[in-house]
Amino acid sequence: MSHMELLSYTHSLHYIYTSLSKPVGLPGIQEFTAMGLLDDRMIDYFDSENQAKVPKQEWMTECLPAHYWDKGTQSRKSKQQWFNISMGILMERMRHTPHVLQWMIGCEGQRQPDGTLRFVRGMWMYAYHGIDFLYFDNKTRDWVAPIQEAEPTKRKWDSVQGLKEYTKEYLENDCIDWLSKFVYHEQQQLKKAPPPEVYVFAKKAKVESNLILTCLATGFYPKDIIVKIRRNGRVLTADDGLTSSGVLPNNDETFQRRDHVEILKSDPSEFSCEVIHEATGVDVAKTWSKKLFIVSVVDHNFVSSVRAWSSSVSSRSASLLS
Repeated sequence: MSHMELLSYTHSLHYIYTSLSKPVGLPGIQEFTAMGLLDDRMIDYFDSENQAKVPKQEWMTECLPAHYWDKGTQSRKSKQQWFNISMGILMERMRHTPHVLQWMIGCEGQRQPDGTLRFVRGMWMYAYHGIDFLYFDNKTRDWVAPIQEAEPTKRKWDSVQGLKEYTKEYLENDCIDWLSKFVYHEQQQLKKAPPPEVYVFAKKAKVESNLILTCLATGFYPKDIIVKIRRNGRVLTADDGLTSSGVLPNNDETFQRRDHVEILKSDPSEFSCEVIHEATGVDVAKTWSKKLFIVSVVDHNFVSSVRAWSSSVSSRSASLLS
């Protein structure tokens, strides 16, 4: 993997709080929920029914002490009370029937050559009934009110001494510190994870004389991956007709990616697929064996089974709304 490719890797940590103005009476839908997401993968969860912040990944359970979860539970309960008060204020101000209030907060960091994460962007946003209500612009250090009903809150928050500085400090430093810790612990567990499965296969194209050659990488996490199809050692690009599915989710919290290129049946060239997944230390190349492969897929987005003939291997708050 090149140095520049390593620099392109980013990680994110986001927390999403959702409050309903009243219970909806549907299974699995709680009046208040809070979840933490590392690289879009849930790592912790709290809801109004169970009243406890709990881990959602094995490494969270192993690496964080009991007092972390106790403190987190109390914090979630406090935010639940704040949401209840704020919901009432907004419903009165906006003259709305029951609706939804959300708070989304987090940061993204870009990996540096020394392995540290550099702050890229932060998010501190409130939404009401799916409409942006108020957010913090990290570049200008201002509270922004996209709608008129948010102006009273913006004026009040602008008047609170130190609030903007606190918000910026949290996003650029505290959040990045937690992101770095979580990424480290997760990567230690990933060292024990199975590597991506890699398949190279071909199937008939619409043109009788052609084949569709596919390189499939599946079962990997996190989603950062490099896939290359080579013809006699040269990496094929879009100019050669190469297309990619991009990274898609599997149904087990892992990911898959397929790259395709249409080739002549009569082409005597050697075609190979290279997959690089830094998180699990995988750098593998497989050469197409010139045989037609049989692929069985239950759903286009989720690989359920891949049956192939052999191929050679060249081997993640302030209560001031009123």
